[in-house]
This record gives sequence, C-alpha cells and structure tokens, in this order.
Amino acid sequence: MDFLTTGDGLKLHLRRWPAAGAARGTVQIVHGLGEHIGRYEALAATLNAAGWHVAGHDQRGHGCSEGARGRIDGRLVLLADLAAVTDHLRGEGHHVLLGHSMGGVVAGRFVAEALSPRAARWARDVDGLVLSSPALDTGLGTARRALVRLLSRLAPNLPLGNGLKPEWISRDPEVVRRYVADPLVHKRITPRLARFIVREGGHVLDQAGRWKLPTLLLWAGADRCVAPVGSAAFAAAAPPSAVASQCFPGLFHEIFNEPEHEQVTTALTQWLARF
Repeated sequence: MDFLTTGDGLKLHLRRWPAAGAARGTVQIVHGLGEHIGRYEALAATLNAAGWHVAGHDQRGHGCSEGARGRIDGRLVLLADLAAVTDHLRGEGHHVLLGHSMGGVVAGRFVAEALSPRAARWARDVDGLVLSSPALDTGLGTARRALVRLLSRLAPNLPLGNGLKPEWISRDPEVVRRYVADPLVHKRITPRLARFIVREGGHVLDQAGRWKLPTLLLWAGADRCVAPVGSAAFAAAAPPSAVASQCFPGLFHEIFNEPEHEQVTTALTQWLARF
C-alpha cells in the first residue's frame, strides 16, 4: 500500500489507477462519508479508457487511513490533507478534482478558497472540479443544525451513527450488498465532522455566484442521503460560463453506481474532453 504522512502524523492511504500510455492528466477523487477510495475502481476504469490517470486517498478516519472512524481533530484538517495529497499526486497534464457527497463539500470548499482575498496556506490551484451529489445541503432542519452546533462545542469527538441507510445509496441491490459487506465501510460520524459538512457546504453555496473554475455538477434527483435542493441552488446561482450542471431525476445518491451509470459517465467524459 502507498501512504502519505500528514503534518500531524497520520498516515493516509493513497490509491492510483494509471491510464495506459499518454494521458490528458489526472482526475483526483475525494470520496464520501463512511466509504473509501477503493469503491471507485469501476469509475477509474472508465476514466482510464477516456485517457485519464485516476488517483485518490482514503480521508482520515476512513478506509485504510489512520484516525478514529468519522473523526476530525480540527475544523479544516480535511482541506489540509487534500492539499498534501494533491501536491503528492500532481503530475503532468491537467489536474481535476472529483468530489462525491462529503467529498464534494471537501473539494468544493478547497476550490472556493481561491475566491478569498487572503487564501489559506492549504489553497492550491487545480484545472477543474467535478461535484457528484455533493452534500451542499444535508437536509437537516433548524433544530438538528442547532444540536450539531451544540454538540460540536460540548462533545466534538463523540462517535455517533451517521443515520444513512445502505439502501439509499443505489437502486442496484448488488451495489447495496457489496456496500454492506465491505469491512472498510463504517457508519460513524462525530459532531465536529458533521459541523464541518454543514458549515462548509453552506460556504460553498454562498460563493456560487462568484465561481470561476470550470466545474461540472452532477446530482441525483431522488437522493435521500443529502438534499438535492443544495445542488439545484448552486446550479441556479453559479455563472453558466463556469459551471455546467445536470440533474438525474430518478437516480439515488451514488450516481456512478446506479443502473443508469453510463448516462452519468458519458456526461462526465464528454465534459472532461474539453481539457
């Protein structure tokens, strides 16, 4: 296994799927809550065939990376991790981030930092961004948001169930079966991580009108893991010159693992062909 050690001493597991021969560049995948980078092997094969290297990491507290499951020790540590991994994986050609669900918040917030007049030390330039069913709106009501804020102050590392049901991820029973049987998938989240998703997803939405980086937003219209209205709001507010978007009305959360996944990957590879 390939690992990268973070600034605070955690080992992050890296995964690479190189394309055969010359490539347009690298698509760097940022996975979602409770899962791991290994679940993207089929998508990686499709992108390899389209002429792209593919790589990514298990975020801290996930997969084969170190850290307590579903826990972050610091508000923006996932963004610092992404910067370190991006530096490590960047090669020749274009570099495109692809973030799914929680990973969409991480990747989107990472890109949004470039819009700040005083960007953080972890800010990095990339050439493009793909958001897959990003958790820009978690669907939590006012009372539950207030509870997340309270717990993030009083018990930030309290391990809790994430409340997501396996059957929500896909309408394909085999995808759900493999997800449930996967020993690297977990159901944990801590209040600090939940607060990160809620707060930084909101920050990405707030910046939509100022968006500049070439971005493709693809989301599931029948999503129950995150609220589709978050993606719809971003698409409505973002400049069409920067952001292309498409909703897949009947699909569940993991759009690349749905029976209609070829429709989704076609939209993705056609957009990537611009680079």
